[in-house]
Amino acid sequence: MPSEGHGTADPAAPATPSLRRQRHLLDPNDLHRSHRSSQSTSESLTNVQRWVMSVLAATTILHLAAGLVVAAVFMDESRLDARIGLNVIAALIGMIAVATARLIHAKSPITPWLLLGLIPAAVGLWLVLT
Repeated sequence: MPSEGHGTADPAAPATPSLRRQRHLLDPNDLHRSHRSSQSTSESLTNVQRWVMSVLAATTILHLAAGLVVAAVFMDESRLDARIGLNVIAALIGMIAVATARLIHAKSPITPWLLLGLIPAAVGLWLVLT
């Protein structure tokens, strides 16, 4: 005894609606497009490369400024002029570090952010003069 409506497909019935998948999931019906959309663009890769390069350049140059501050702290106390001079050079190098990072991002190096480069020298002067 067959039940009504079961066993035969009605050609006029609508097909099963396709499920809308969340963006982070692969669509098994269109794997090529799903894979391509999940890949990063070359623009985002370039942006990451810029950030990595600017951080590496700034930290490397700031290490030089910190080294000058350490040299000023351990210099003979009778040579106050040389200790202050090393801290001034550390300030200039710190500002160069910030400007270099900005130039890597194709931004103007003349900015209030340059004041961050003065931090190592300010700490050095505080250590030297106290």
